[in-house]
Amino acid sequence: MQKKPPPISPLIAIPFGILAVSTSSIFIRYAQAYASSLSVAAFRLSFAVLILSPLVLLRHRKELKALTKKELGLALLSGGLLAIHFGTWITSLEYTTVASSVVLVSTAPLWVALLSPVFLGEKISRYILIGMTLALLGGTIVGLSDSCTWTGENLLCPSLGEFVSGTAFLGDMLALAGALTGGGYLMIGRRLRKKLSLVPYIFVVYGMAAVTLCVALISLEGVPTGYPPQVYLWFVLLALVPQLLGHSTFNWALRYLSAAYVSITLLGEPIGSTILAYFFLQEKPTSLKLFGAILILVGIYIASSRRQAKIHTPQKEQT
Repeated sequence: MQKKPPPISPLIAIPFGILAVSTSSIFIRYAQAYASSLSVAAFRLSFAVLILSPLVLLRHRKELKALTKKELGLALLSGGLLAIHFGTWITSLEYTTVASSVVLVSTAPLWVALLSPVFLGEKISRYILIGMTLALLGGTIVGLSDSCTWTGENLLCPSLGEFVSGTAFLGDMLALAGALTGGGYLMIGRRLRKKLSLVPYIFVVYGMAAVTLCVALISLEGVPTGYPPQVYLWFVLLALVPQLLGHSTFNWALRYLSAAYVSITLLGEPIGSTILAYFFLQEKPTSLKLFGAILILVGIYIASSRRQAKIHTPQKEQT
């Protein structure tokens, strides 16, 4: 087939994806006032699948039927990893701040960079390594800023024992688990999106994640009922904005950009989430968080250099 460039540059689309996913932690915090973390994750993915279903049934049934067993198996595996990603990360927001949780879950680029050469055969350029190092350093600073304070010329941090004994440590470890599974989800997406169009791919992946989360929810907590109307509004907004607009933008970009590059751009989410948390949750960023945010932006800029962010042009995207 004739190869055509994407309708818009992925480098332009990705900032909109970052803005969309940055709203996720805010909607989650509002929903967690009434619903468990597992409920939030299950409803988020379930509503996303319900919204996608009419489009899939009308325009993509043939493509779904044409999936090979290997492609279907990989898509289902990706959905399972996505379910674990959301289950662990959303739960982490019960125990730690938005900034720490989002920063740690956004360390997925580290795992993608380490594993992409092995599973995808994609070499990691010098620009990606430099950008990733700066961005991850910035993310570490943002994460530590919740426990450490800068007083004049000294940085005061709790002892390791005090740090790991707090509830924030549990939240941080859950967010890190979300990063690991999120990295696997991105790498599988990069492999499958070279062949599959966007809508059938995300329908299978989001569908598998929704089923996995719903089974876990019913098994552990029973059938959720009795939520006030505004909670369903938060569920729908989670499905529409960070999931269908945000995650789907990154899944679309995986067709044209390396998994390592797409994962690095996700490090922009902590900045957006921290800004939104300041206005909506009154979580004021410290000077350390602001410094870390600057390092993240510099790292993304370096990784986005022309030599690194090469846009591939596979066969025409189906819609």
